[in-house]
Amino acid sequence: MKVTAEKIDNHEVVLEIEVPAAELSKAISKAYTKLANKVSIPGFRKGKAPHKILEQRLGKEAILEEAFDLLAPKAFNEALDEQKIDPVTRPKIDIVTIEEGKDLVFKATVTPKPEVTLGDYKGLTVKADAAEVKDEEIDEQIKRLQDNQAIMVEAAADAVVTDGDFTTIDFKGFVADVAFEGGEGRDYPLQIGSHTFIPGFEEQLIGAKAGEERDVKVTFPEEYQAKDLAGKEAVFKCKVHSIKRKEMPALDDAFAKKASAFETLAELKADIKEKLLQNAVTKAENDKKAEAVKLAVENMTVELPEVMVENRIGHMIEELSISLENRGMKLEQYMQYAKTDLAAMRENYRETAAANVKTDLMLEAIAKAEDLKVEPADMQAEVEGMAQAYGTTAAQVQKIITEQGRIGDLAATILRKKAAQVIVDNIAE
Repeated sequence: MKVTAEKIDNHEVVLEIEVPAAELSKAISKAYTKLANKVSIPGFRKGKAPHKILEQRLGKEAILEEAFDLLAPKAFNEALDEQKIDPVTRPKIDIVTIEEGKDLVFKATVTPKPEVTLGDYKGLTVKADAAEVKDEEIDEQIKRLQDNQAIMVEAAADAVVTDGDFTTIDFKGFVADVAFEGGEGRDYPLQIGSHTFIPGFEEQLIGAKAGEERDVKVTFPEEYQAKDLAGKEAVFKCKVHSIKRKEMPALDDAFAKKASAFETLAELKADIKEKLLQNAVTKAENDKKAEAVKLAVENMTVELPEVMVENRIGHMIEELSISLENRGMKLEQYMQYAKTDLAAMRENYRETAAANVKTDLMLEAIAKAEDLKVEPADMQAEVEGMAQAYGTTAAQVQKIITEQGRIGDLAATILRKKAAQVIVDNIAE
């Protein structure tokens, strides 16, 4: 077999592959046999029709096409091995010559994985923020616990609505004095300042007393989902039925006993501080690792094929779609809610996708330079970690990975993690 390679624009390479006529002849014989077993021809048992009859029935082109399908994949893979090309795209195939008695000649256009020139990835100096916990962070955690223990109480009889109050209201909306569909509610619970109603609505209820009626004048946003209301002025006739407020428990030892397993407020605060510090230490370590990998990427040199970035963007959008569906939302609904479209999303993902591709290429290059290997124990540990994260068994995770043909992807992920650890283990002290 003869192979020539020609680099063209967009990082693509055209492989011209010549397969000897003898091999094509063997493939044609196999093609006759394979097709004969598929086709029913009157007067002949399946698989027994003479080549000439089969050719008359199907046409010579169908025979040659089947022969090509049998021969080309092996020839293509051998060409990749010979030229030491690791493609990142499916080949675009163009047949030059396919004729019985002659060499088969075809072209395969692919985008090879780009060459990476590693820079410094060991001995990197990384600025690391010290892990610390501020008093405000502790106070914020305490406030959350306090909020969870709060009780709702009716405001005083002469109280007026203030920001943050919990009200129940009746409302009915009108545009040009005509009530519109979906604009009415009774005994509706509304927290003032929650911004669950259109802009300007909640603020106009501030100062009202329980039992008071008010007209609330608003303008629907131009991008409002109900197109017949978008941009229009409206009046909501409202009545405030009740005003409730949160009554916070006192911050004392009794609160600590009720809100936690500790006897005193001091013990509760100490525990919160310890946990926050543990989280801060973990975050600082993760930030340090991420910064080291980022520096190593900046030190590398690579010409990134655009197709790799586009493919990664596609994967990111697919992952988002799956995540949304798991939460009961379609990608189309999300785009409508976020006021975006697929083209804008792809552009927003571009910078991150390019950075991710560069990082992966660098880590793969380090794995090769360091001769890193993936051992069975590594695979098992990764599977067990995934099982724990998803709340299932290692056997179930292994089954899914095997059925989906993702064992190679898992091994590549582990290899990249090992390469990243090489960078981290060699950070300058």
